[in-house]
Amino acid sequence: MKNFAKLFPILSQYTYLNTPSSGLLSVPVMEWRQEHDLDFLVQGSLLKENQGKILGSVREKVGELFSCEANRVALVPNFSYGFNTLLEGIKKHKKVLLLEGDYPSINWPFESRDFDVKYTQISPNLEEVVAQAFKKDTPDIFAFSLVQWLDGLKINQGFLKDLKALYPDTLFLADATQYVGTEVFDFDNSALDAIGASTYKWMNAGYGNGFFLFKESIVDRVAPSTTGFNSVQGKYKPQEGNFLGRFEPGHQDTLNYGSLGVAIDVINQLGMGVIDKRIKDINLKAKEMFLENRLLSKAIAERESHGAFFNIKGDDQTIIKLKNQDILTMVRGEGVRVGFHYFNTEDDLAYLLEVIRS
Repeated sequence: MKNFAKLFPILSQYTYLNTPSSGLLSVPVMEWRQEHDLDFLVQGSLLKENQGKILGSVREKVGELFSCEANRVALVPNFSYGFNTLLEGIKKHKKVLLLEGDYPSINWPFESRDFDVKYTQISPNLEEVVAQAFKKDTPDIFAFSLVQWLDGLKINQGFLKDLKALYPDTLFLADATQYVGTEVFDFDNSALDAIGASTYKWMNAGYGNGFFLFKESIVDRVAPSTTGFNSVQGKYKPQEGNFLGRFEPGHQDTLNYGSLGVAIDVINQLGMGVIDKRIKDINLKAKEMFLENRLLSKAIAERESHGAFFNIKGDDQTIIKLKNQDILTMVRGEGVRVGFHYFNTEDDLAYLLEVIRS
């Protein structure tokens, strides 16, 4: 098995279970960033002459990884920027269904605008509850995180496809920040009309980069007014008023977006299918051991569909105890959030449980 400590040197010093908070920076991304800034130091504007080529390449890599044509990929600095831009293009007074307690960057933008917002509970039978909410009062927009930020609960993709087939006129908008990079994902074959993600977590791309993917049909339903000189600069943004340009009105940082491109290169070298399997295997084992040690809530214990992290019983003192033993995690909600990426091992899991029991 690959020595991931060579890819992520911090792993030789810490047991890193904090990807849900902050993904690691890989050596290839760090080296590319150093080379980029050195080139900028000695070349100045000559480097920026290649800006369009760099950004076009990153856009294409994102599209290829997630099965979305490059002309429907927007490069944004973070999810919140892109999502607020998207909502500014939607007529107000629309009926919106949200999940109560979902990530603030999903719910707050709706709550701060003139939408008719209703909520449904996050529960072990989430899909059933959402289906009932649709039957009772079909929303114009259903917005949600693919993976819940507090505990890793993941909504079932098959359920979403079935729901979309029943309600094709409802816009499905999703935050995929805690999802992309954890499993193989075919956007064009999904139920989602648009997804966005910050890529500093599971894609290990560093900060200041993210993306949005759009279905072709969304252009007829969303019309952001955001614009600027960069809205028509570069490949895939051919004319004034183009949809992608609404999300990219100002200059874009080749350092940060280039980092995303290199992070995708790392993913492709390892193989997204391999990453998918490693993450599923380690998290299946983690769930088994957490159940055995009675560390999981009933809501998570009863579900099959789950993401790459868990919320286990613990508090601030647990965090201190773990940190003193070089295990990095974070308090979230009523417990300790622990994540298992492809570089984590069963030894990491065993060590975590050993320290908790001690």
